[in-house]
Amino acid sequence: MSALGHYLEEEGIATVSISLIRPQTENTRPPRAMWVPFELGRPFGPPGDPRFQKRAILAALRMLELAAGPVVIEDFPDDDPRERPDPEWRAPISNSTVAGDDAAIADALESEVERLDSAYRRSVAERGRTTVGLCGLSVADSGGYVAAWLRGENPASPSTEMSAPLTLRFAVDDLKAYCLEAALAGQVKPSSRQLADWLWNETAAGAAIFALRRTYGDAEDDRLKLIAGNFLVPALRVPPGG
Repeated sequence: MSALGHYLEEEGIATVSISLIRPQTENTRPPRAMWVPFELGRPFGPPGDPRFQKRAILAALRMLELAAGPVVIEDFPDDDPRERPDPEWRAPISNSTVAGDDAAIADALESEVERLDSAYRRSVAERGRTTVGLCGLSVADSGGYVAAWLRGENPASPSTEMSAPLTLRFAVDDLKAYCLEAALAGQVKPSSRQLADWLWNETAAGAAIFALRRTYGDAEDDRLKLIAGNFLVPALRVPPGG
Protein backbone atom coordinates (compact mmCIF):
# COMPACT_ATOMS: atom_id res chain seq x y z
CA MET A 1 0.00 0.00 0.00
CA SER A 2 2.89 2.37 0.66
CA ALA A 3 4.18 1.96 -2.89
CA LEU A 4 0.66 2.31 -4.28
CA GLY A 5 0.38 5.63 -2.47
CA HIS A 6 3.21 7.07 -4.54
CA TYR A 7 1.50 6.07 -7.79
CA LEU A 8 -1.79 7.62 -6.68
CA GLU A 9 -0.04 10.83 -5.61
CA GLU A 10 1.55 11.10 -9.05
CA GLU A 11 -1.98 11.20 -10.45
CA GLY A 12 -2.94 14.02 -8.10
CA ILE A 13 -4.73 11.93 -5.47
CA ALA A 14 -3.61 12.63 -1.91
CA THR A 15 -3.14 9.51 0.24
CA VAL A 16 -2.53 8.54 3.84
CA SER A 17 -1.92 5.01 5.08
CA ILE A 18 -2.24 3.31 8.45
CA SER A 19 0.95 1.67 9.69
CA LEU A 20 0.93 -1.26 12.10
CA ILE A 21 4.66 -2.02 11.74
CA ARG A 22 6.67 1.19 11.89
CA PRO A 23 10.06 -0.17 10.66
CA GLN A 24 8.36 -1.52 7.55
CA THR A 25 6.74 1.84 6.90
CA GLU A 26 10.07 3.61 7.39
CA ASN A 27 11.59 1.35 4.74
CA THR A 28 8.80 1.74 2.17
CA ARG A 29 8.46 5.52 2.77
CA PRO A 30 4.84 6.27 1.83
CA PRO A 31 3.82 9.87 1.14
CA ARG A 32 1.93 10.03 4.45
CA ALA A 33 1.40 7.40 7.12
CA MET A 34 0.13 7.24 10.67
CA TRP A 35 1.60 4.53 12.87
CA VAL A 36 -0.82 3.05 15.41
CA PRO A 37 0.16 0.95 18.46
CA PHE A 38 -2.56 -1.65 17.97
CA GLU A 39 -2.58 -5.39 17.41
CA LEU A 40 -2.29 -6.59 13.82
CA GLY A 41 -5.71 -6.73 12.20
CA ARG A 42 -6.99 -3.78 14.27
CA PRO A 43 -5.77 -0.70 12.37
CA PHE A 44 -8.28 1.64 14.02
CA GLY A 45 -8.23 0.18 17.51
CA PRO A 46 -10.51 -2.12 19.47
CA PRO A 47 -13.58 -3.66 17.83
CA GLY A 48 -16.94 -2.44 19.07
CA ASP A 49 -15.62 1.00 20.04
CA PRO A 50 -16.73 3.36 17.24
CA ARG A 51 -15.89 6.51 19.20
CA PHE A 52 -12.25 5.51 19.59
CA GLN A 53 -12.06 4.26 16.00
CA LYS A 54 -13.42 7.60 14.75
CA ARG A 55 -10.62 9.40 16.59
CA ALA A 56 -8.03 7.24 14.84
CA ILE A 57 -9.62 7.75 11.42
CA LEU A 58 -9.86 11.53 11.83
CA ALA A 59 -6.25 11.72 13.02
CA ALA A 60 -5.17 9.94 9.84
CA LEU A 61 -7.32 12.13 7.59
CA ARG A 62 -5.93 15.31 9.16
CA MET A 63 -2.54 14.32 7.80
CA LEU A 64 -3.90 15.20 4.35
CA GLU A 65 -3.73 18.84 5.46
CA LEU A 66 0.03 18.70 6.09
CA ALA A 67 2.24 20.62 3.70
CA ALA A 68 5.47 18.92 4.78
CA GLY A 69 6.88 16.02 2.82
CA PRO A 70 7.62 14.21 0.59
CA VAL A 71 7.47 11.52 3.32
CA VAL A 72 5.59 12.10 6.57
CA ILE A 73 5.16 9.48 9.31
CA GLU A 74 3.32 10.42 12.50
CA ASP A 75 2.45 8.36 15.59
CA PHE A 76 -1.07 8.06 16.94
CA PRO A 77 -0.72 9.10 20.59
CA ASP A 78 -3.15 6.76 22.36
CA ASP A 79 -2.95 3.05 23.14
CA ASP A 80 -5.85 0.67 22.72
CA PRO A 81 -7.91 1.25 25.91
CA ARG A 82 -8.39 -2.51 26.14
CA GLU A 83 -4.68 -3.11 26.50
CA ARG A 84 -5.03 -2.93 30.27
CA PRO A 85 -5.18 -6.53 31.53
CA ASP A 86 -8.20 -7.74 33.47
CA PRO A 87 -6.97 -9.61 36.56
CA GLU A 88 -10.27 -11.51 36.71
CA TRP A 89 -9.79 -13.21 33.34
CA ARG A 90 -8.77 -16.85 33.29
CA ALA A 91 -7.62 -18.70 30.18
CA PRO A 92 -9.82 -21.64 29.16
CA ILE A 93 -6.77 -23.91 29.37
CA SER A 94 -3.10 -23.38 30.07
CA ASN A 95 -0.23 -25.61 29.08
CA SER A 96 2.36 -23.22 30.57
CA THR A 97 4.97 -24.52 28.12
CA VAL A 98 4.77 -27.10 25.36
CA ALA A 99 8.05 -28.96 25.16
CA GLY A 100 9.37 -31.71 22.94
CA ASP A 101 10.05 -32.22 19.26
CA ASP A 102 7.65 -31.32 16.46
CA ALA A 103 5.86 -34.68 16.71
CA ALA A 104 5.18 -34.12 20.41
CA ILE A 105 3.89 -30.64 19.68
CA ALA A 106 1.62 -32.13 16.99
CA ASP A 107 0.13 -34.53 19.55
CA ALA A 108 -0.39 -31.68 22.03
CA LEU A 109 -2.08 -29.58 19.35
CA GLU A 110 -4.64 -32.24 18.45
CA SER A 111 -5.40 -32.78 22.14
CA GLU A 112 -5.76 -29.04 22.71
CA VAL A 113 -8.30 -28.66 19.90
CA GLU A 114 -10.54 -31.17 21.69
CA ARG A 115 -10.04 -29.52 25.08
CA LEU A 116 -11.07 -26.10 23.75
CA ASP A 117 -14.23 -27.31 22.02
CA SER A 118 -16.71 -26.52 24.80
CA ALA A 119 -15.28 -23.03 25.41
CA TYR A 120 -15.32 -22.28 21.69
CA ARG A 121 -18.93 -23.40 21.30
CA ARG A 122 -19.97 -21.33 24.29
CA SER A 123 -18.20 -18.28 22.87
CA VAL A 124 -19.89 -18.65 19.47
CA ALA A 125 -23.30 -18.99 21.15
CA GLU A 126 -22.69 -15.87 23.25
CA ARG A 127 -21.45 -13.72 20.38
CA GLY A 128 -23.55 -15.19 17.59
CA ARG A 129 -20.67 -15.43 15.10
CA THR A 130 -17.29 -16.95 14.34
CA THR A 131 -14.42 -16.16 12.02
CA VAL A 132 -13.31 -19.80 11.83
CA GLY A 133 -13.74 -21.49 8.46
CA LEU A 134 -11.24 -19.86 6.14
CA CYS A 135 -9.59 -23.08 4.96
CA GLY A 136 -12.85 -25.00 4.51
CA LEU A 137 -11.94 -27.73 7.01
CA SER A 138 -13.44 -28.46 10.39
CA VAL A 139 -11.34 -27.28 13.32
CA ALA A 140 -10.39 -30.86 14.13
CA ASP A 141 -9.30 -31.42 10.53
CA SER A 142 -7.38 -28.14 10.51
CA GLY A 143 -5.55 -29.30 13.63
CA GLY A 144 -4.87 -32.66 12.02
CA TYR A 145 -3.59 -30.99 8.85
CA VAL A 146 -1.17 -28.76 10.76
CA ALA A 147 -0.12 -31.74 12.88
CA ALA A 148 0.66 -33.72 9.72
CA TRP A 149 3.04 -30.97 8.58
CA LEU A 150 4.71 -31.01 11.99
CA ARG A 151 5.21 -34.76 11.68
CA GLY A 152 6.95 -34.23 8.34
CA GLU A 153 4.25 -35.89 6.25
CA ASN A 154 3.97 -32.98 3.75
CA PRO A 155 0.27 -33.67 3.22
CA ALA A 156 -1.47 -32.81 -0.03
CA SER A 157 -4.09 -30.09 -0.02
CA PRO A 158 -7.61 -31.40 0.57
CA SER A 159 -8.85 -28.60 -1.69
CA THR A 160 -8.61 -28.59 -5.48
CA GLU A 161 -8.61 -24.78 -5.39
CA MET A 162 -5.69 -24.22 -3.00
CA SER A 163 -2.10 -25.41 -2.91
CA ALA A 164 -0.89 -27.32 0.14
CA PRO A 165 1.14 -24.34 1.48
CA LEU A 166 -1.85 -22.01 1.12
CA THR A 167 -4.13 -24.53 2.83
CA LEU A 168 -1.57 -24.72 5.64
CA ARG A 169 -1.62 -20.95 6.03
CA PHE A 170 -5.40 -20.82 6.20
CA ALA A 171 -5.55 -23.79 8.58
CA VAL A 172 -3.17 -21.94 10.90
CA ASP A 173 -5.38 -18.83 10.67
CA ASP A 174 -8.41 -20.92 11.61
CA LEU A 175 -6.61 -22.44 14.59
CA LYS A 176 -5.58 -19.01 15.84
CA ALA A 177 -9.14 -17.74 15.52
CA TYR A 178 -10.48 -20.89 17.23
CA CYS A 179 -8.20 -20.45 20.23
CA LEU A 180 -8.83 -16.72 20.59
CA GLU A 181 -12.59 -17.10 20.30
CA ALA A 182 -12.56 -19.88 22.88
CA ALA A 183 -10.73 -17.52 25.22
CA LEU A 184 -13.54 -14.95 24.89
CA ALA A 185 -16.20 -17.21 26.41
CA GLY A 186 -17.81 -15.82 29.54
CA GLN A 187 -18.46 -12.35 30.91
CA VAL A 188 -14.87 -11.37 31.77
CA LYS A 189 -13.10 -10.13 28.65
CA PRO A 190 -9.29 -10.14 28.43
CA SER A 191 -7.26 -7.38 26.85
CA SER A 192 -5.86 -8.02 23.39
CA ARG A 193 -2.40 -8.29 24.96
CA GLN A 194 -3.61 -10.92 27.41
CA LEU A 195 -5.10 -12.89 24.52
CA ALA A 196 -1.95 -12.69 22.42
CA ASP A 197 0.36 -13.57 25.31
CA TRP A 198 -1.75 -16.60 26.13
CA LEU A 199 -1.91 -17.78 22.52
CA TRP A 200 1.79 -17.46 21.77
CA ASN A 201 3.22 -18.39 25.16
CA GLU A 202 0.86 -20.95 26.71
CA THR A 203 -0.89 -22.93 23.99
CA ALA A 204 0.06 -25.89 21.85
CA ALA A 205 -1.30 -23.94 18.88
CA GLY A 206 1.24 -21.18 19.48
CA ALA A 207 4.04 -23.71 19.91
CA ALA A 208 2.94 -25.47 16.71
CA ILE A 209 2.98 -22.26 14.68
CA PHE A 210 6.45 -21.36 15.93
CA ALA A 211 7.59 -24.90 15.06
CA LEU A 212 6.18 -24.58 11.52
CA ARG A 213 8.09 -21.35 11.03
CA ARG A 214 11.28 -22.91 12.34
CA THR A 215 10.96 -26.13 10.33
CA TYR A 216 9.78 -24.77 7.00
CA GLY A 217 11.28 -21.28 6.99
CA ASP A 218 14.06 -22.52 4.71
CA ALA A 219 12.00 -25.02 2.69
CA GLU A 220 12.97 -25.69 -0.92
CA ASP A 221 9.40 -24.96 -2.02
CA ASP A 222 9.37 -21.17 -2.44
CA ARG A 223 5.67 -20.88 -1.62
CA LEU A 224 6.05 -22.87 1.59
CA LYS A 225 9.17 -20.92 2.54
CA LEU A 226 7.39 -17.60 1.99
CA ILE A 227 4.33 -18.60 4.00
CA ALA A 228 6.29 -20.16 6.86
CA GLY A 229 8.71 -17.27 7.11
CA ASN A 230 6.34 -14.33 6.66
CA PHE A 231 2.68 -15.19 7.23
CA LEU A 232 2.38 -17.48 10.25
CA VAL A 233 3.95 -15.58 13.16
CA PRO A 234 3.40 -11.81 13.54
CA ALA A 235 6.62 -9.81 13.29
CA LEU A 236 6.22 -8.59 16.87
CA ARG A 237 6.20 -12.19 18.09
CA VAL A 238 9.26 -13.38 16.18
CA PRO A 239 12.06 -13.93 18.72
CA PRO A 240 15.35 -12.03 18.23
CA GLY A 241 17.42 -13.75 15.59
CA GLY A 242 14.45 -15.91 14.61
